[in-house]
Amino acid sequence: MKLSTPEFRAMQSIPRKLGQRFFEMPIFRQMGLDLQNKDVLEIGCGSGYGASLLNQLQPKSYIGLDVMVEQVELAGKNYPQFQFLIQDAEDLSQFADESKDAVIIFGVLHHIPNWRKAIEEITRVLKPNGRLFLEEPRGVDIKFFDSIFRWGHPDTDFGLKALDEHLSIQGLKIVNKRWTPLLTMYHVRKINSVKTV
Repeated sequence: MKLSTPEFRAMQSIPRKLGQRFFEMPIFRQMGLDLQNKDVLEIGCGSGYGASLLNQLQPKSYIGLDVMVEQVELAGKNYPQFQFLIQDAEDLSQFADESKDAVIIFGVLHHIPNWRKAIEEITRVLKPNGRLFLEEPRGVDIKFFDSIFRWGHPDTDFGLKALDEHLSIQGLKIVNKRWTPLLTMYHVRKINSVKTV
């Protein structure tokens, strides 16, 4: 789903970048984020700031995806040294099974109308023992933000309980889960090989 204009502007703001750099990335690192010599996929790369932070951890390869042309154009302009693609996370068929060591999501899973399908695709492309690091607000917080800021998130059943259940169904184990006032942070490990549901 494309961001509404107000949320698009908010995601380009200095406070958003400061949050990613000094809050979200340090927590992910404390939770075990290690990308050195890993093949990394970022879902919802936005304007590319997350790519600049993730690439400081020296991955072997990095690809950032976003559904918004505007975001991918900004990312390519801001960080031409990294690879960005216009791509929906519900269909990652251009990536082979078990081809990624790590998938990173900075709070965009709740924007995906069929977020369960996105989790299934992420599971497919993760190598055995591959890692998923994601952060998401609670479903009730999304509805609260929409009522105030009119950001227009998709009307789905997304919530942390539903997310936890679907991760488990897909053979993904929550290694660490940390609540913060704005987001709940996850470190998830793939424990099975490719599985069809």
